[in-house]
Amino acid sequence: MSIIEQATRRLEELRRAGIEVPHGARPEAGDAPGAAAVRPLRINREAPAAPGAGQPERRTKPARLVQIDLDTLAAQGYLTPGLANRAMAEEFRVIKMQLLRNMEAAAAQGLRRNLIAVTSALPGEGKTFFSMNLAMSLAMEVDYHALLVDADALRPSVMRRYGIGEDVGLLDLATRPELDVSDVLLRTNVPKLTLLPAGTPNAKSPELLSSAGVDRLLDELADRYADRIVIFDAPPILLASGARHLASRVGQVVMIVEADNTDSQSVAQAFAAVETCPLVSSVLNRCPTTAARSYGYYDE
Repeated sequence: MSIIEQATRRLEELRRAGIEVPHGARPEAGDAPGAAAVRPLRINREAPAAPGAGQPERRTKPARLVQIDLDTLAAQGYLTPGLANRAMAEEFRVIKMQLLRNMEAAAAQGLRRNLIAVTSALPGEGKTFFSMNLAMSLAMEVDYHALLVDADALRPSVMRRYGIGEDVGLLDLATRPELDVSDVLLRTNVPKLTLLPAGTPNAKSPELLSSAGVDRLLDELADRYADRIVIFDAPPILLASGARHLASRVGQVVMIVEADNTDSQSVAQAFAAVETCPLVSSVLNRCPTTAARSYGYYDE
């Protein structure tokens, strides 16, 4: 085999090996032996495609910042970082520590450990007041970040109580696949408190808490936001079937009971509605004590 034939064969082997050979790199008759091997060649060194390449990347963008009027909130009796109500702050510290212990039990049972649903038997028992104060108490801790979700689709009130306008949120995530969670989260001027509004109401709002879209969202909040404790202000459990579905999908449930007001039959029915939930705690709200506002805490 001639030198030219050997060089041509070598070039073909290089091409098959993935080495790009410049056009016109065929050896000339007058080239010295081995000349073809030293012509400039460019090796394709592009990294192999990563697993899942070609799939759309999950968007992550900074949440929009909103301002909570903390002075007004404190004047209305809510817990704030200023700790104007130190007695209530201590009571929530006790409640919070038990719920944090429950998170470890939830993890051991394979549940979505960082998701907590707060509900009540009937409206007006103080579940939203409790949810907001619990989220604030957690945000004031060194090691925790709270995400408060207004999941009361029919009567959302969290944003209004914070003095913030309603915006896209939970219901939109359940019905609009193009939305990412980061599109609808709201950062607040409390550094470790984030909000997720109820979202845009529609004719199917009552059923959306039981939808596959919300189930997917719960998975994402449990995994992608595993560093946050997610508190759902859920609808009253005797009035909304979606509340029962939500309660069955979270790590633990907190049942708010208004002292001396909620009848025992309603309380019994409410606990029966969550009997399949492994971790259910109860908080007795407006329990008469020497304090102006007080919670009694009982673990079920």
